[in-house]
Amino acid sequence: MKSSDLDLNLLPYFNELMRERKVAKVSESMGVSQPAVSNALKRLRLAFGDELFLRTTHGMEPTTLALQLAEPIAYALDTIKAAASQQVTFDPGSAERNFRLGLSDLGEAFFLPPLLERLSVQAPGVSIATVRNNLSTLKDDMENGRVEVSIGLSPQLQGSFFRQRLYRERYVCTFRKGHPLNEKKISVEDFLSFDHVVVSAGNDHSEIDRLLERKGIKRTISVSVPHFGSVGHLLQTTNLIATLPSRMHDIIAPPFNLACADHPVDLSEVSVGIFWHGSLHRDPANQWFRRVIFELFSEVQSPNT
Repeated sequence: MKSSDLDLNLLPYFNELMRERKVAKVSESMGVSQPAVSNALKRLRLAFGDELFLRTTHGMEPTTLALQLAEPIAYALDTIKAAASQQVTFDPGSAERNFRLGLSDLGEAFFLPPLLERLSVQAPGVSIATVRNNLSTLKDDMENGRVEVSIGLSPQLQGSFFRQRLYRERYVCTFRKGHPLNEKKISVEDFLSFDHVVVSAGNDHSEIDRLLERKGIKRTISVSVPHFGSVGHLLQTTNLIATLPSRMHDIIAPPFNLACADHPVDLSEVSVGIFWHGSLHRDPANQWFRRVIFELFSEVQSPNT
């Protein structure tokens, strides 16, 4: 018999027949009709190539093969029941656990301080290791467990991935205070009259130029940098401008003396969310960690919104 020939759903019928030895009693104990029990026995006989149970005046008597199968089948069913009944739990107060969290560099600045403050109170033994979100590698990193939870846009994470929205984000134009565009309503012509700094491909917001090109707008990019953290330094002492999510502007504006204005191009708001792989969907520790993130950041309002 090939393993593919056996429907594992039939094994409880075998186990009950070994115990009750009568179709009527099996029907009663399993809550199914007698024809259903008889049909299951017929399929078991076909699968094993043996009668398994013979009708006698005293009920159904197991064959030699059935007697050989009885113990391993009963053990397998008991093992499955025990595994299913176990309630795997996660106690944040006593757990010592490291979570691998996918973030951008400015995502670290925005999400980590409140998150670490919450963990210090609720889960002092829990730590976080951040992994840089990269569009080209994040899917593989999460499928292979190198990243357990990711926060961002991550449009490539579909199929076996789950998503929970945190908030919607709008884009703004960011520049230094004292910039010629400061304190004025910026037009598309103003936007195109200055050189731009962009964060290079590989991050969630690297699709901005594609959005602009769809509207027939092509900006002049003077410099491309790999991290959001570099943008503030460049804007601080030049007339460059940058298109940034409003919360990212809020992070870099104070230390670099930056200002912002409404974006002149109608760029759709983007949805920032939590992402995780299906293999961790019911993991108690992962569920707890996602819940903490959601409680802290769901529909957070930026001062500029």
